[in-house]
Amino acid sequence: MSLRVVLAEGIAEGAAFRESLDALARDRVASRVFLQDATLWGPEAEAEASIRLGWTDFAGAAEQLIPAIEGLRSEFAAAGVDRIVLCGMGGSSLAPAVITRWAGVELTMLDTTHPAAVRRALEGDLARTAVVVSSKSGSTIETRSHLAAFEQAFRDAGIAPESRIVIVTDPDSPLDRDSRAAGRHVFNADPNVGGRFSALTAFGLVPSGLAGTDLAKLVGEAQGTREALARDAHDNPALVLAAAIASGLPERYVLAVRAGDDADWQLGAWIEQLIAESTGKDGRGVLPVSLTGTAPEFSDDAPVNVLGVLLSAGTASTPASGVAVSGGLGEQFLLWETATAALGRLMGIDPFNQPDVESAKVAARAALAEAASASETAAQQPNVPDYGSLLGELRSALPAGGYVVIQAFLDPGATHAASLRELRDRLASDLGAPVALGWGPSYLHSTGQLHKGGPAKGAYLQIVDAEPGSLAIPGSESGFDALIAAQARGDRDVLVERGRPVITVVCGDAEAELARLAAS
Repeated sequence: MSLRVVLAEGIAEGAAFRESLDALARDRVASRVFLQDATLWGPEAEAEASIRLGWTDFAGAAEQLIPAIEGLRSEFAAAGVDRIVLCGMGGSSLAPAVITRWAGVELTMLDTTHPAAVRRALEGDLARTAVVVSSKSGSTIETRSHLAAFEQAFRDAGIAPESRIVIVTDPDSPLDRDSRAAGRHVFNADPNVGGRFSALTAFGLVPSGLAGTDLAKLVGEAQGTREALARDAHDNPALVLAAAIASGLPERYVLAVRAGDDADWQLGAWIEQLIAESTGKDGRGVLPVSLTGTAPEFSDDAPVNVLGVLLSAGTASTPASGVAVSGGLGEQFLLWETATAALGRLMGIDPFNQPDVESAKVAARAALAEAASASETAAQQPNVPDYGSLLGELRSALPAGGYVVIQAFLDPGATHAASLRELRDRLASDLGAPVALGWGPSYLHSTGQLHKGGPAKGAYLQIVDAEPGSLAIPGSESGFDALIAAQARGDRDVLVERGRPVITVVCGDAEAELARLAAS
């Protein structure tokens, strides 16, 4: 096992860390997690936990799943199909994005409802394309809309949709029933695993394997570390990591996560969802922010609410500050999942529910129902301020010891993505606060839970397109433009209702206006 968690001396020698680690070992938290003991998080969490610990027993299911995935991949290859598109949100998409980057294979991601991004995915070479549609509930509006669009595109191209569409969903979900009736390829996931803990289940493995990942290597890495992570010992890396994070709470609740050159897998984005959605509730929470090594959050005068985390594949050395985590990808998946479960125990929260995620979905449905045909955003006028004015607004809105989130309801594949990252760095430096960047609507399925249910420390900068372009959703009265506008409006309404400050910027020409903001 190459997995290691190494702490800076200031953390390792602290009384809060030692007390937390002692409590985890004394209460046998690690072994009880892997025995699927649902009582660990208290009586109120027991019912939910009893159906959410299947991730600890991943290897047996994977052993049966991998041959079926490889068989379908061979079938596709024989038909000349070598382009895999994944339609999924949150836990259904983040792990495959990391896995395929780790494996060096190509996977086209569609985790947005922005019309330009959807159109770009549809305009790829459909003769070479298979589409994986992943939804645990089987009713996710984004993925159902993607499915309808691809079915129509395949029909228009003279291709039988059922031959190219692969479904990953829970048994007997609406999508499962519909897909079996339609003759699509269907893989059922373990219903006793929540989306954010599903990296080593069908949700992580099916799209990654169809794209060409060596799944046996990934699962073998994770299985090789399982015994060590289940030990009730003070040197258990998962317990050390959980205790280190807990020791800084509630003041140091932001994890600034960066990867070394040998671990550039974008694992930080997956960690964001796992920890933020698991802990961000009841006015408490831990917010990971995935960053590059040059981000202001890693400077000598980093904000006091930040704990730095360095990820690497090789051997971790003792950091001057923060935490260093090293290990293979499979090892790190299981490490962070176990540490999150242990952290929930230390924080006194249920790490497996997400009570505030549904509120934004309800508000989005209401906004969509109110829209006639065009999106509300399309009716708005561009209002991009100069940088100084924007900085002043954010400074006034930012709570003491707080953070900022840029919520970009824009095309994530466009060139303005680089400008947004530059703007993020600039705001973090000038505000002296951590700044996260989330792409809407994808973040609604991950960190959005913490924005609404976590500590009231955030200020939210929502950036939307004045005219995202129109693209119909087959079988629906609304288009993708109306859908993404309703999702932005719905999240804004819920945040405002919760007393969270929201600043909305409407872009007419996002590429030019964001470049100006980042450089001015």
